[in-house]
Amino acid sequence: MTTPLAQQLAQQTATRPATPPAAAPAPGTPPVQAPPEAVRLRLYQMMVEMRDFEKRAYDLFLQGLVKGTSHLGLGQEAVAAGFGAAMHPGDYTFATYRGHNHTLARGVQMAPVMAELMGRQSGLMAGKGGSMHLTSVAHGMMGSYAIVGAHLTIANGAAWSSKLRGTSEVAVCFFGDGATNIGAFHEALNLAVVWQLPVVFVCENNRWMEYTPISSVTAVAHPAADRAAAYGLEPLLVDGNDADATYAIASAAIGRARAGGGPSLVEAETYRHGGHSRADPGKYRPEEEVQAWLGRDPIPRYRQRLLDAGIDEAVLVSIEEQSRRAVDAASSAAEASPPPDVSLVGANVWADGGASWRR
Repeated sequence: MTTPLAQQLAQQTATRPATPPAAAPAPGTPPVQAPPEAVRLRLYQMMVEMRDFEKRAYDLFLQGLVKGTSHLGLGQEAVAAGFGAAMHPGDYTFATYRGHNHTLARGVQMAPVMAELMGRQSGLMAGKGGSMHLTSVAHGMMGSYAIVGAHLTIANGAAWSSKLRGTSEVAVCFFGDGATNIGAFHEALNLAVVWQLPVVFVCENNRWMEYTPISSVTAVAHPAADRAAAYGLEPLLVDGNDADATYAIASAAIGRARAGGGPSLVEAETYRHGGHSRADPGKYRPEEEVQAWLGRDPIPRYRQRLLDAGIDEAVLVSIEEQSRRAVDAASSAAEASPPPDVSLVGANVWADGGASWRR
């Protein structure tokens, strides 16, 4: 039976026939009706800023200025941009440790994010969280979580609070394909449906669970979409390298949740350009697979689409130049910031800012 969300998506997208992985690694659902030009330019701006930011973060890591490791979302920008553009300011984002793009998508400025990666006092959490724990409650960025799958149940809690208060916030929870084999994934989906929570679960399927292909340990071809029916949900599969397609499916799923229609599970097929982390060269991936996905890079793909739609190239060049200047300014500001003062070591650890209540 066709459901209301499926009918809505059918009006916005048209399914492309699946082709062999070597030719097109992920089947897509390009939108028939493009979003307004202002939205498309915003999507392009967001993706360019994400790409420039993470490329700079990589360079700073090689210089020893970004401490510890980092997990980059290079190649996955269309998912964060599409959903970020569809969310309302009060909505909640829950992301994984690969959360730079999702943080920027919620309007957090580059400078405090860059400073956080560098462990500086002007960082988003005063340099105490680093790359894997970006959080900005003021922007609805409710955290980047290092424990695989753990945040799905927390996203349910945020969605439940919205329903309990009778407000309109929607929780959007991003996770990797590996999380679909974690118990919390199934527990969260089941309870979200039982309680009809305003939450959208988004699987960023980049095909690799750290160093292991998801296909080698999962009984179904699409680890999220093929399991949706077990919880009474529609199997929603989208080309995660297509910003228009992700924006369309995000708008429909978030709108449905906001209107009281309950949860959705979206699987966005995408690909990370590099390894799992900066310590990983990613040599275990077949070269033909890597090259096929690099050929479907979401940013040049979307740039050409905008040009084909009649948008002046000078407008796109201006967006690109502004992004580079913003990254330069953020990097300079972060480098100029001192390390966090030792007095901050106990801040935000206990509810009252200290441990005296335990004595």
